[in-house]
Amino acid sequence: MSQRNDATIWSGLFRISADSGQTLQAQIRQAIVAAILDRQIAASMPLPSCRILAEKLGVARGTVVLAFQQLVDQGFLIARERRGHFVNPDVLATPARPQKAPEQANEIDWKARRRIAASDMPPPNKHENWIKSSYPFVYGQFDPALFPTAEWRECNRMALAVLEIRNWASDMVDRDDPLLIEQIQARLLPRRGIFANPDEIIVTLGAQNALYMLATLLMGKGSRVAMEEPGYPDARSIFNLAGAETVPVPVDGSGIVTDRIPSDAGFVFVTPSHHCPTMVSLSEARRQDLLDRANRHNQIIIEDGYDSQLLDNAPQQALKSIDRSGRVVYVGSMSKTLAPGLRLGYIVASAGLISELRALRRFMLRHPPANNQRAVALFLSLGHHEALVRRLSSAFEERRKRLEQAVSAFLPEWHAPHPAGGTSVWLEGPRGINVRDLAAAAASRSVIIEPGDRYFGHADKPSRFVRLGISSIALQHIEPGIRELATAAGRRPAAA
Repeated sequence: MSQRNDATIWSGLFRISADSGQTLQAQIRQAIVAAILDRQIAASMPLPSCRILAEKLGVARGTVVLAFQQLVDQGFLIARERRGHFVNPDVLATPARPQKAPEQANEIDWKARRRIAASDMPPPNKHENWIKSSYPFVYGQFDPALFPTAEWRECNRMALAVLEIRNWASDMVDRDDPLLIEQIQARLLPRRGIFANPDEIIVTLGAQNALYMLATLLMGKGSRVAMEEPGYPDARSIFNLAGAETVPVPVDGSGIVTDRIPSDAGFVFVTPSHHCPTMVSLSEARRQDLLDRANRHNQIIIEDGYDSQLLDNAPQQALKSIDRSGRVVYVGSMSKTLAPGLRLGYIVASAGLISELRALRRFMLRHPPANNQRAVALFLSLGHHEALVRRLSSAFEERRKRLEQAVSAFLPEWHAPHPAGGTSVWLEGPRGINVRDLAAAAASRSVIIEPGDRYFGHADKPSRFVRLGISSIALQHIEPGIRELATAAGRRPAAA
């Protein structure tokens, strides 16, 4: 039986009563409209036929026909010849109606029952339609023009070969694809100066999943985590969700100010290659000081290899590469090079910690999808990733220079710290400007920018910082995009 005529699917949506003060036809219309506005009927699912619904409700077929016809006339449904009635996609494009409060609908108040206040954390920086924007200065997205479509398809086709399927289709329980571990070990880590054994590497669903696993395993109420200010907002939220207190430590042109790290913090979270969000690199002197302090005060350093896969002027060696005590836990990701939607990352740490993380991950998700692991392993083994890194590094360097030139020309009162590389530029605007207001004005001109206040943990968040991403905007669109941004900021761009 098709879904369309399966009575069990529709039994909860259509309930009519002869005792109601409304006609049967009106009750049917109300039930369908309520289901549509509550997003309970997908646009791809046809409604039951008039005959089936009439039989189910015990009404005349003509009653259902008239109800459906009126909903078509009102624009809630569309009729497709030989296929039936469907929800009008235009209706689904409008915001869903707000749900009734629990006391009104006698529903369970799930927020009151929760033990982890995830929805109370700062919201993510969402730009769902960024790809339709003329000037998307967004961070963390990809450029379809630079994505290696042919190579990625080749690796997925290879992963779907019969012999390959036998390698990844079974449940690996807590293990990872050995080929992927081998490729991470041989191709990705040596570029950062890291040499690790297979039992010192675990695959994750991106860097955030890695941080969540580490926080869940190692942190709790009473834990203190020193982290950069400004700093990675989702890392701050992840540590807070685990019960830890985050301690802000200032950042200057040489990275995190290490002599301001409190000695009683059990953990230090850093992004030494490119600081999030300013992109400055941690100096060699401070790297060594950070390690020395961690040894003296028995601290664990969580190093996020933020924006570190690209070839630029930032130090290529990771902090982990000069760690001799096993105190540095390295978190890496392929989101900034291959694709953010792939959600593939890894942790490099002492074998004892990796063993504990595997045990924890088994209860969370067992292991990341093995078919994706194999496809990425093949992508690495065939040299496609190295070629992609070279191509992206060249393109992003050119874009970064063009962006700095455009800002200097059209927004001269905005200051950029001239970072050593990375996929974004951090700007400080003139005093008195509110970047939230600027972002709204820019959006009306099809320019997407990211206000910088979300990167600050303290309550008095400065409002004059902005981050401009370069990974998703074409080179030729950068200057006109900054011209539009300058206009939104109230400046009159100079004639070309």
